[in-house]
Amino acid sequence: MYKVLIVDDHESMSDSLKLILEESGKFIVTGCIQSAELAEIYCMKMKPDMVFMDVCTDGGASGLEATKAILRKMPDIKIIVMSGFNEATYSPRAKEAGAQGFILKSKSLDFFVQIAEGVMKGHTYYSEPKIVTMPVGETSLLTEREMAVLRLMCKYKTSKEIGDELFITERTVKFHKANMLAKTGFKKSIDLAFYMVSNGWINPMY
Repeated sequence: MYKVLIVDDHESMSDSLKLILEESGKFIVTGCIQSAELAEIYCMKMKPDMVFMDVCTDGGASGLEATKAILRKMPDIKIIVMSGFNEATYSPRAKEAGAQGFILKSKSLDFFVQIAEGVMKGHTYYSEPKIVTMPVGETSLLTEREMAVLRLMCKYKTSKEIGDELFITERTVKFHKANMLAKTGFKKSIDLAFYMVSNGWINPMY
């Protein structure tokens, strides 16, 4: 059986996921922890085959950052990132971090097992890119790069700081901002950022 570590600060989710995985007869859950901050240490000690990693965990620790840290040292571990928030950037960021999958917690527990089995066979799963609904009544599908810029805008970073973090020039950042404003109909970047945060499209904390 495959050994699994669950990282989630909601006990009910951890217990339910543990039960359904072990009932499948293909997985054994060897640990459940509440903070992603401890995930790397647990992986080094327990050497799981798979980790179910929540994005937002106890103490504000980011599951996406933990995913990167784990895979830098233990690239053979399979990681499925999960979240209860349908945030626009989580799925592409999970993929970028090296995770083999991203699942919304609104999916059935049977679906979690299905994806876990597929991942252990070498498959990947990521939810479809999210279409952001704008107040003018239109929809706009922003590119992954635009969403990366927008996420950092929502953290109130300057164009220079965004460029430094994404390894692009400040001019390129401003180009992406202009494209996003043109697509979404907003006049100012700060108004777009406020709209995204206040409507739950982007969580600037994770």
